[in-house]
Amino acid sequence: MTTTAALAVLRLGTRRSALARAQAETVAARLRAAGQPVELVAVHTEGDRLADRALRDLGGSGVFVADLRARLLAGEVDVVVHSLKDLPTADVAGLALAAVPPRENPRDAVVSRGGLPLLALPPGAIVGTGSPRREAQLRHVRPDLDVRPIRGNVDTRLRKVADGEFDAVVVAAAGLARLGRIAEASEILDPAVMLPAPGQGALAVECRAADLGEDERLAALMSGLDDPATRAAVTAERSVLAALQAGCSAPVAALAEVQADGRLRLEAAVIARAGTAVVRDSLTGAVEEAVDLGRRLATRLLAHGAAPILADQRGRTTTHAPDNPGRYGDDERTGQRQ
Repeated sequence: MTTTAALAVLRLGTRRSALARAQAETVAARLRAAGQPVELVAVHTEGDRLADRALRDLGGSGVFVADLRARLLAGEVDVVVHSLKDLPTADVAGLALAAVPPRENPRDAVVSRGGLPLLALPPGAIVGTGSPRREAQLRHVRPDLDVRPIRGNVDTRLRKVADGEFDAVVVAAAGLARLGRIAEASEILDPAVMLPAPGQGALAVECRAADLGEDERLAALMSGLDDPATRAAVTAERSVLAALQAGCSAPVAALAEVQADGRLRLEAAVIARAGTAVVRDSLTGAVEEAVDLGRRLATRLLAHGAAPILADQRGRTTTHAPDNPGRYGDDERTGQRQ
């Protein structure tokens, strides 16, 4: 924002994909309801331009973030909206995570022919996913399935099920919901079966740190968007990821939720890509200690055997992409390619 004068139009940067636009519109709608005019500015990111390549080959999901951040730092937009799970855990000088709006359902969803749930799929059923985390957990829960990589947006993936190329796909429930297609889910997977990615289902609103400190109206708008419970949960999840120094394709999962007693419960897992080993644990602590909770849980995971799994995964991916601490490989290119 260049001024605190009455209701200057706020330029909100977003990826061009259908899902990204839907996410940005949820933020824009709340800002407009608060009396703030908003203009959406669509940015074609590297991850969108190279949508035919596996995410791990591009260095992780941070490829969806870099171009938006560059536009923000250059002053071409005032705020940007990301899928929070795409954000690398390392801070960027000059930028601030200004708001974390209320979270959509963080769980994963199965869409299958015939509406079959995961455990009812017949042996040998072909199941598609672009996520090493989902692949690993599928192989652990159903080693008799034929798990294959799949690319494309949500429409493309669901069409491949309808056309018979795949018997089922696993995607984020939040993506289906934001695109108005949640009714097509055969099953919303319980975290006991498939633990979500850190930050899944949440949005991140970034702005320039200087603007947040100097523009009282912008600060008030961002405060109105922010949901403390969601922020605490994703902070704990991202703290686990950072402490594990997980590579861009490491199957790492985490989910934190504020309990009825106001305390924060964090569960995380590291899964061997073949599904042959899972290290999983949980901790509960004060909401104010979200970062420390994540670090302590990461320490426990490493002590219980996660280190060899992560080391093995790094060795497998060195020919694809450099190890990028804080980035992970859930490929959610769910919007339209433009």
